[in-house]
Amino acid sequence: MHPVDLEPSLIAPNLYSSRRANLRLDVAALCSMVIVLLYAIPAPLIVPQMTFAGRPALLLSLALFAWWFVARLSPSLLLVGRQPLRWVALLYLVSILLSYIAGLVRGLPTLEANRQDFTLLLTFEFLGLVLIAADGIPNWARLRKVLRVLVCAAAFMAFLGILQSIFAYDVTQWLVVPGLELKGALTDFQARGEGGRFRVASTTVHSIEFSAVLAMVMPYAIHFARYARTKASRRFYGLLTFVIAGAVPMAISRTGILALGIAMAIMFLIAWNWRFRYNFLVLACGLTGVLVVGRPGLLGTLRSMFLWAEADPSVDGRTEDYAHVSAWFAQRPWLGRGPGTLIPDLYMILDNQWLLTLVTGGIVGVVAMAALHLTCLWLSVLGFRRSATDEDRHLCAALISTQILAVLCALTFDSLSFTTFSFTLALLSGVCGAVWRLTHPARTVRTSTVRRLLE
Repeated sequence: MHPVDLEPSLIAPNLYSSRRANLRLDVAALCSMVIVLLYAIPAPLIVPQMTFAGRPALLLSLALFAWWFVARLSPSLLLVGRQPLRWVALLYLVSILLSYIAGLVRGLPTLEANRQDFTLLLTFEFLGLVLIAADGIPNWARLRKVLRVLVCAAAFMAFLGILQSIFAYDVTQWLVVPGLELKGALTDFQARGEGGRFRVASTTVHSIEFSAVLAMVMPYAIHFARYARTKASRRFYGLLTFVIAGAVPMAISRTGILALGIAMAIMFLIAWNWRFRYNFLVLACGLTGVLVVGRPGLLGTLRSMFLWAEADPSVDGRTEDYAHVSAWFAQRPWLGRGPGTLIPDLYMILDNQWLLTLVTGGIVGVVAMAALHLTCLWLSVLGFRRSATDEDRHLCAALISTQILAVLCALTFDSLSFTTFSFTLALLSGVCGAVWRLTHPARTVRTSTVRRLLE
């Protein structure tokens, strides 16, 4: 039990509660449910008659936003203590609303107007998960429970991707849930490289998203492989770590490999001692050997993707986008065209989230997006410095790697357009706020929590 979890929680003036209260349906349980729904149900499955914002996990996140909002405003449901993420979330929301108004003012065709509404709804769902995780996770034990669920769900998704790659069979068709509507079709395998190689996406929309999400979760899998309480648990999470790491190359994605390299480099430099660095390198070499034997030619295909990148049409397409971005930006530099209005079917696919935000949200949107990342990074660094144990520092280092990875991945694809990636980022951004709160020297901040909804 973490020492901070033994403290009483101030929930109102002169009113305390146990921070170890084990509620059946608290914030941590609902955040875990969001992750399970997000990873276990294929992304094209939505609630009937809705857009992709109607994925079950996203609708639950919208309900969490409503819960947080009620808890914030109601005098009987107090949120005690400061939380920097509330202010940066407000800034992000205001930037989206201003861009939304700017889109309405310039006049929008029906498709763009509908896409604006969709993006605004998605923003409330995204911020709902950020805020409820930052303010509502009550203690370290429940926080670690959420992250364990995240690792297990990611390993499940990775395992499905490995099965797809080995058997060239889409196992996600067996995960179709009765009552949900299939929006479009389940992801097809995409040819990549020579020798009949193809990319897999598991339950996500695209292979790039699949590999980037797994790279984001890898530091947390390693965390529990090192710090789980029992030897059996450490072996279990060690196995899950190998599954997640082994699935990243199956996507045959430069973004995924770069994201995995970035995450591991950050952990290598700031979180690991030399003994663990050596063990990691040995295990990485072992996993590479398994891939060479089990999937001949796969590593060669990945190597050629980097060595011959200048001949890749996808790279040329990204650089050719700059002229279009410059023209759009010159027309509306401050607030952009309107959130979500650069529809791929009408205009182009802009594989750069920063440029996409610049076009649709303008300078104000880019500043708000950067502020969100930088604030989460700052909160993680503060948590790292305040942590008294190696375990807590390692977890904060994983959160640091998440934000840096997200910033850099946004340069390689339109990351926030993919809901599995963006809502994983939302949860982990909220965890940054929770860790800042739980390591704060003032107890009134440390024990900030959302009171249970009563009658």
